[in-house]
Amino acid sequence: MDRLEEAEGLLRKYYGYKALKPIQQKAIQSILRGEDTFVVMPTGGGKSLCYQIPALMLEGLTLVISPLISLMKDQVDQLVRRGIRAACMNSMLDGEQYRLLRQQIQNKQIQILYVAPERLRSGDFLSLLRRQRIALVAVDEAHCVSQWGHDFRPSYHGISQFIRTLAVRPVVAAFTATATAETREDIIRRLELQRPNIYRASFNRSNLILAVKRDGNRKEELLQFVQAHRGQAGIIYCNTRKEVDKVWDLLRRAGIPVLRYHGGMEDWERNENQEKFLYEQVNLIVATNAFGMGINKPDVRYVVHYNLPKNIESYYQEIGRAGRDGLPSLCVLFFSYADVHVNRYLLEQSSKSEERLAVELQKLDSMVQYASTRRCLRQYILQYFGEKAKEHCQGCSNCCTVSLGKPVIQQME
Repeated sequence: MDRLEEAEGLLRKYYGYKALKPIQQKAIQSILRGEDTFVVMPTGGGKSLCYQIPALMLEGLTLVISPLISLMKDQVDQLVRRGIRAACMNSMLDGEQYRLLRQQIQNKQIQILYVAPERLRSGDFLSLLRRQRIALVAVDEAHCVSQWGHDFRPSYHGISQFIRTLAVRPVVAAFTATATAETREDIIRRLELQRPNIYRASFNRSNLILAVKRDGNRKEELLQFVQAHRGQAGIIYCNTRKEVDKVWDLLRRAGIPVLRYHGGMEDWERNENQEKFLYEQVNLIVATNAFGMGINKPDVRYVVHYNLPKNIESYYQEIGRAGRDGLPSLCVLFFSYADVHVNRYLLEQSSKSEERLAVELQKLDSMVQYASTRRCLRQYILQYFGEKAKEHCQGCSNCCTVSLGKPVIQQME
């Protein structure tokens, strides 16, 4: 049995899929050959399989570096349910849980370990890892390492230094859903990838119907939209915790079952709401952009942005949480120039370097242009990421009529 056959056997055994996509095959084969690998694949494309399958085949520990506890928890929960020995080491572990996990790692009982990049600064953790054979370091959300990325995290800069301290350099693989050419080059340099094989999937998700609503009363329009889509799973994104609470309260007062998710809530409540949404106890959630990363819920039929996102990368990553089952799904952006002023103010008040602020303001301008353009919305996004696109897609509100008062699947029939 060759290695690809073995990989697809594991795919069927643990994940229930029949075959890997061509880009997944290439990425997995690259990692198994011991070559650094860089994968750019839109949200919902199956990036995690590109490192999870090799982790089951390589001799040694796979270390996955991931930025959010909620993302790590969801991925680990899914892996454990499939019978894969996975764990995450984060600040939510109590003393006894931490001790037990250390023991499992020492006894080589863990195949895949998720950690936040800040953990790489812990002397105790580094001492533990240096006694293990690390076969693969997978850097998820790799755009966080780049000053040109949309969600820069300084702690990601310590990854390459950490890898240099290991006695034997593992294979290093980087994964991101959204990266321009400039960001891709910066990721390769900062992670010190060695002659990486680069695999890029198309950014075109043809089942996503894109719509921008530029005028009107968005409170009333949101209520009408949600009422029209009752019974379907949906996510409403807001820019701030305060805005999340306002929209959540608006929908509750209208008698609509709805959850909320933001960083100002208690951990237990956020986790409980995430589980309720994931397992369809309630099919609507209002959230800040931290919600949904890594969550494999295939039947989200709509994503609404109640406020203007700060950049195209975040926007495209967030709408990518819709329609993972391949069925038509609607992505609506309510555009108000007031949101532009709020975003500019928040960016200018943040403690960022002048260089970083200039990058983020430029990205915000690109987002405003998307919301304002009369061109094909899909073409605008694809060209932003360096991909050629048709002039008219017949799947956006600038190319055809998109009714917010009618479920999208009915519109496509």
